[in-house]
Amino acid sequence: MNPEKQPGILVVDDDPGHRTTLKTVLKSWNHRVSEADDGQAAVSIVKDCPCDLILMDVRMAVMNGIEALKQIKVYNPSIPVIIMTAYSSVESAVEAMKAGAYDYLTKPLDFDELKLTIERAMEHTQLKDENRDLKAQLRNRAEARQIIGTSRPMKQLLEMVATVAPSEATVLITGESGTGKELIARAIHANSGRSRAPMVMVNCAALTESLLESELFGHEKGAFTGAERRREGRFVRADKGTLFLDEVGEMSMAMQVKLLRVLQEGEIQRVGGEAPIYVDVRIIAATNIDLRAMAENGKFREDLFYRLNVVHLHVPSLKERVDDIPVLAQHFLNYYAERNRKKIKGFNPQAMDRLLKYPWPGNVRELANSVERAVILSPGDYISEKDLPLSIMRPGVDAIDTQRAGKFEGFAGSLDEIEKAAIEKVLAKTDGNKSEAARLLGINRRTLYNKLYKYGLE
Repeated sequence: MNPEKQPGILVVDDDPGHRTTLKTVLKSWNHRVSEADDGQAAVSIVKDCPCDLILMDVRMAVMNGIEALKQIKVYNPSIPVIIMTAYSSVESAVEAMKAGAYDYLTKPLDFDELKLTIERAMEHTQLKDENRDLKAQLRNRAEARQIIGTSRPMKQLLEMVATVAPSEATVLITGESGTGKELIARAIHANSGRSRAPMVMVNCAALTESLLESELFGHEKGAFTGAERRREGRFVRADKGTLFLDEVGEMSMAMQVKLLRVLQEGEIQRVGGEAPIYVDVRIIAATNIDLRAMAENGKFREDLFYRLNVVHLHVPSLKERVDDIPVLAQHFLNYYAERNRKKIKGFNPQAMDRLLKYPWPGNVRELANSVERAVILSPGDYISEKDLPLSIMRPGVDAIDTQRAGKFEGFAGSLDEIEKAAIEKVLAKTDGNKSEAARLLGINRRTLYNKLYKYGLE
């Protein structure tokens, strides 16, 4: 058996002779074994190095086993801990089990009982992990089924998804904010050979450059102020699965170089680390920015663009798939009506006419938000045009320019509608560049993202 594949057991006991005996026995059972001579050392080891199971004595000088168990469970509740003691008592057993111990054994240990207990603990942990992975798969598949649409552009897109998903190709998904790029990414993962492994997501625009590097690649203990322990990055978490890089166009040039190296070499390096770590990850990237134009203008690495753009999928805007608006609107109505315990059957003709004529700058997300609001406000069995947001009811209100919004000239809308219109105008002016839009609006990027989400524009 490959040593890296052997289960790792941490033996915690202040008796060196007992540790040596356990180490010999456990190794004969094909376990990797590490040691600690007190509870405090055990807590430190668990924070730095992963292990599959802990075998820990109760009576130790610096920190007893019960206290160490409590601290370990706070840090990582999934590690099974088997408590050992020469002082068998009901009180100790109850205290250990309440603190989260998997089981409780008395010294001198019966090695047959020990072996059986370890095997049961390992199987229990494996079942929990498999159950968690299965739930994630079912969630991914359920989300993939939420892609609704029978229009020609959506049929073409879904045909491409079905063709591309089983491959190992890197995919670049483009489309306006709110079109459902993440759902397309989930559909690709759920229908790929990697569906049993996780799909890990990163929003490249929501993190600073240093935080993004740490999130993607992980860091070593002491790599920077506050790095109190080693941390695995999202590439490692996505090993054998898929890493979804949302808003990849917002990534800095320095980070682009590091990402390109991963795509070329298949390896990463933790912040503060030296040893390369090999990862098997499929990359799916998404952006609402024209990366090709950015590459031609020197604002995005051309070599990285071609690495990401092996297969290009464009998610159509709602204006390009008007035929899907009725079925989408009814889907959201059914969902929000059930969620809010309201018996609403559908839309009256005037309301549906408004939905079909509105340009939907926030796309599917804005439609969902508008229907949710209408469901909450509607007093009858059918949503009327009066239940819809003012921006949908007043043609042209979405196109109000920033200067007019700032002066409130001739505009009877709410402050939220003025703010939404101003953000839309600035985003159009900056071709969707959120960093530049935030600068022009005089707010930070995180605040802009919060407002985009609020108004259904993200």
